[in-house]
Amino acid sequence: MPYDPPSADAYAAAPLLNCLLREIAQPTAEPGVHRLPGGRLLRVHGTRRPTRPELYDDLGPGRDDVGRLDPAAPDPHGTPHPLDHPALVKLVAEELRLHTGLDNPGLPAEMLDSREAVAAILAARAHTPPPDDPYRRSEQSLVTGHPFHPAPKARGGGPAAAWLPYAPEAYAAFPLTLLGVREDLVVEEGDVSALDALGEAPPGYRLLPAHPWQLELLGGALQQAFSEKHLVHLGTTAPDAWPTAAIRTVYDPARDLFLKFSLDVRITNDIRRLWAHDLRRLRRTDEAAARALPGAWLSDRGYRTASFAFEELAVLVRDGFGDLGDSGAPPLLAAGLTEGFDGSPLAATTDPEGWWEAYLRAVVQPAVTAFATGVVLEAHAQNTLVAVDAAGTPVKALYRDAEGVKLLTDVDREAGVDRAAGWERLVYTLVVNHLTETAGALTEHHPGFDPWPAVRREFARHDLPEATALLTAPTLPGKTNLLLRWTGADGADARYLPLPNPLATP
Repeated sequence: MPYDPPSADAYAAAPLLNCLLREIAQPTAEPGVHRLPGGRLLRVHGTRRPTRPELYDDLGPGRDDVGRLDPAAPDPHGTPHPLDHPALVKLVAEELRLHTGLDNPGLPAEMLDSREAVAAILAARAHTPPPDDPYRRSEQSLVTGHPFHPAPKARGGGPAAAWLPYAPEAYAAFPLTLLGVREDLVVEEGDVSALDALGEAPPGYRLLPAHPWQLELLGGALQQAFSEKHLVHLGTTAPDAWPTAAIRTVYDPARDLFLKFSLDVRITNDIRRLWAHDLRRLRRTDEAAARALPGAWLSDRGYRTASFAFEELAVLVRDGFGDLGDSGAPPLLAAGLTEGFDGSPLAATTDPEGWWEAYLRAVVQPAVTAFATGVVLEAHAQNTLVAVDAAGTPVKALYRDAEGVKLLTDVDREAGVDRAAGWERLVYTLVVNHLTETAGALTEHHPGFDPWPAVRREFARHDLPEATALLTAPTLPGKTNLLLRWTGADGADARYLPLPNPLATP
């Protein structure tokens, strides 16, 4: 039977349905059927990536008032009505209004924008061969993206022509724009010497690379700076860099260097600008993470920007892979392993138990050890790289992104968390967001495999009270991205609801 690739509707519906079912729907006694806040019944197909939503306009013949089927009824299922993506968005908005008493016309527009972005990405991928490098393939594989977000691929509502040349999912690669900033207007901290090797600045200026999409978004905002020669154009870099899954972070393979930029577009929950408060605490959080994760941390070395456009033109310099890139153990993005890409060792392994145990040893130990030293990683799958050996077996994890790090001992309210909140954050990012998704992907490729005994054994290895308690806790924290966005909460204001804990000892 020929393979029928997912449509844009299917890609866009899956994460939206995941949010709806996790956050406001209630399961009924019938598998796949869920009751919505307004009383209507919704059927979905599939589990980890639900698809083909069907709505029953009322209880339907043969159902009682809690949605249970009467097997003796002549037509117990009633008549389901398939929902395309616009109809699903309309339904979700109606149910959220009933559930919260609030309205948010902007979020449905983002959901529709996300679907249109997926359609543009699929069209581009149909005419562009995937990259040869397996690391790059893993970073640029995320067509679904965040599996529990209502609009994971929204790109600010602009036309696809504006952002598609910079989209990792479309296998983009592009030169960076080189600017010169007058020396007396440069603001920098940390080791940013790598920036000076990107080109040559004229006397009295310092090099500042810029993301071309960000410059387009800024439009005429920098016109005065150019007119007054505070800022000058210096051409572009060569060879090209390519965008990672994070979109605003690019990798320059010729220099083995990551660069992270401001991008004034909402991606998932936040406007992706390098905010001043994050930059000013960068050295503190990065140094703490580097101490806690020797050999397992890609350091954010420092930043450079212009005083007159501190956030808008900021660029952050991040370590490359160094010797790891030549060691025969190439890194792969954990989120790419979950989503799937050509050549993924998760799909190819013939020993799921051995592969999974190696994966857990690589990713859990650094994150839990860091917590024990007071560093809370944002250990979700998009912040985790996993190196594999020639057989595809995981051998090492690398974590990244000091912006998401929290410190248990930090008096800075925005950078620090107390121990209970820090552990909750780690459990969400590492177990719920990361391991649950990877386990689900592995199980799909190897039906019947139970991934959770190995996870229990891995956490039991750690002499940490929180790790021990995790093995008997009835629930895990699940982030409520749909409700966060609908109610207009701050993107960094995580709120959780309890999910059944598959780690709890049977």
